[in-house]
Amino acid sequence: MNWLLLILAGLFEAAFAYCLGKARLSSGNEMMAWYSGFAITLILSMALLIKVTQTLPIGTAYTVWTGIGAVGAVLIGIFVFKESATFWRLFFLATLIISIIGLKMVTK
Repeated sequence: MNWLLLILAGLFEAAFAYCLGKARLSSGNEMMAWYSGFAITLILSMALLIKVTQTLPIGTAYTVWTGIGAVGAVLIGIFVFKESATFWRLFFLATLIISIIGLKMVTK
């Protein structure tokens, strides 16, 4: 169950990156709404991370959390914000995903 919560925490991390990107492209009340979304997803992400570190090793939990957030942020950048998807960018993204899976496999 803690691994599912950790994945959810990482997804909330990617969500707060999305909110930051949308806030950057907006103004006024819409910008403030995106910043509010950022704050909410940040709090949820951190709360879930705190919860899972009570049973999972901190080094593994934090690394997986940031990895999921980083992968999510890159994919959001590519698909939503039309950032480049070069060979090397995708190659290193794939190595990050493999590393996250590897940490899951070797953690008890």
